[in-house]
Amino acid sequence: MRVLVQRVLSARVEVEGRICGEIGPGLLLFVGFGRSDTEELLPVAARKIREMRLFSDPNGKLNLDIGDVGGSLLVVSQFTLYANCGRGRRPDFTPAAPPQLAENLYVSFVKLLEETGIPAQTGIFGADMKVSLVNDGPVSFILDF
Repeated sequence: MRVLVQRVLSARVEVEGRICGEIGPGLLLFVGFGRSDTEELLPVAARKIREMRLFSDPNGKLNLDIGDVGGSLLVVSQFTLYANCGRGRRPDFTPAAPPQLAENLYVSFVKLLEETGIPAQTGIFGADMKVSLVNDGPVSFILDF
């Protein structure tokens, strides 16, 4: 499981011209799953994201988590996070989880994130999405589980 975490002032995702998820300040999560990923990874990832101190305190130090600042989550599936670009000119997506496995893991992961008490919006799994964001910092991290 790989998550690209971006601290944002705002973010939204559109599908076919319709906004399906939109947040103000918080975290935009691009989430991808690998072939060997299992449900056991999900609680660890959800807890890590909930508890990571990615927001600045009054002294400018990253000491606050998303709950401390009243932020929201926008969770977007992105299988391309597992692309192997090491050879040739075309990315190889073989390391990515098959669609059915990835969708099941994605749905379960979003549910776990919602159970942390942080408001969460999502994109639509497998759709051609248009994502807009205002990155705050920029503050971005890649998490591998």
